[in-house]
Amino acid sequence: MKTVLITGASSGYGRQTALHFHEQGWNVIATMRTPREGVLPESDRLRIVELDVTKPDSITAAFDAAGAIDVLVNNAGVPSISVFEGTPMDRVREVFETNTFGVMATTQAVLPRFRERGSGVVVNLTSSVVLGHMPLSAVYKASKMAVEGFTASLALELAPFGVRAKTVEPGACLKTNFAARATNGASLDELVPAPYAPWAEKAMADFTGQELFTKESDVAETVWRAVHDTTGQLRFPAGPDAVQLAQAK
Repeated sequence: MKTVLITGASSGYGRQTALHFHEQGWNVIATMRTPREGVLPESDRLRIVELDVTKPDSITAAFDAAGAIDVLVNNAGVPSISVFEGTPMDRVREVFETNTFGVMATTQAVLPRFRERGSGVVVNLTSSVVLGHMPLSAVYKASKMAVEGFTASLALELAPFGVRAKTVEPGACLKTNFAARATNGASLDELVPAPYAPWAEKAMADFTGQELFTKESDVAETVWRAVHDTTGQLRFPAGPDAVQLAQAK
């Protein structure tokens, strides 16, 4: 029976991916920065492990507790919406610390195991922002584009050892309350300098008024497909809006 370790599994895409793999009969290690009971079903095939991807000691402890795994799904991330001029550099570093460096750190922790065994899959969740011209996302898009480039090169390095690396590019999901999380509860007026306000308001209205959105199940099913893909495909858009952007690109 195979085992998947999923970061950021307390809610959203990570939680749904944990449920999906569990339903398919896999062992699931659902990691959370702050473990919470009740968000996932009790099962002898599902364990909750504490993991903060920004802390090296936490990464070491989590992988020691996990034992042997077959797949790493890097889902943990923080959203960010604002114009760049109004984004403090501390916030920029916070976004990259989780979205980019956290992905690299957990990946580096698992690679020796995969390489020595001659098998394993790393799936890094990025975002549909990498597929098109998205306003209010300069910092977030930069952090996710970095992961796209990282994964593309990583896949070449790992291929000789029978290890695969993929990206899944989720579209926008209203259920995850992305906008509220991206602003830490602040209003757009508080985050956007006044000269940008009219443009930013229209950009947000266009975003929330789009016709196509992604469901959490779309992402979970796409991660499952990426894990099992042996065709060499690197990038997997997830959700109808992401697929549309990928086709247009």
